[in-house]
Amino acid sequence: MSFIDRLRSAARPAPAADDLYRAVVALARDADWYRAGEVPDSIDGRFDMVALVLAHVLLRLEGETGAGQLSADLTERFIADMDGSLRQLGVGDQVVGKRVGEMVGMLGGRLGAYRDAAEEPVALAAALTRNLWRGTPPGPDAAGWVVARVQRLAAMLAGLPLDAVASGRLGSLS
Repeated sequence: MSFIDRLRSAARPAPAADDLYRAVVALARDADWYRAGEVPDSIDGRFDMVALVLAHVLLRLEGETGAGQLSADLTERFIADMDGSLRQLGVGDQVVGKRVGEMVGMLGGRLGAYRDAAEEPVALAAALTRNLWRGTPPGPDAAGWVVARVQRLAAMLAGLPLDAVASGRLGSLS
């Protein structure tokens, strides 16, 4: 980071959702997803994990009065991260917007799939097979492990007060 960039970042306050987004990414990067859960440790696999955790956080915020702005800020933070990531990967300016739009659409699809499957382990396993393993399921032990862990994630988020979620104090799934 250059001196000018440091001055700019010091001059403006961090957006409201930065801490929460960092917590989402930290949960998504937990190595256990990739080892025990056999999530592909690839660019797509990491995107899929961020989308999974982010979708569950957004689902948690859906039921909260006054959390609409936080959800919007969190989604904007996701968009900015995806834009920056694509640029770092060398995707050209003319394609970045289209690819980010596709990623936001994928997040929206996951929101619907995980919302619909929230209370049904078989439906959740099917949604995870489509969205996390992109149609190629892992072994039954890994699939069962991920289903259980996603259910723990949802329960953990449901048990947190809004201020804890908003400030990114999500806790650990270990």
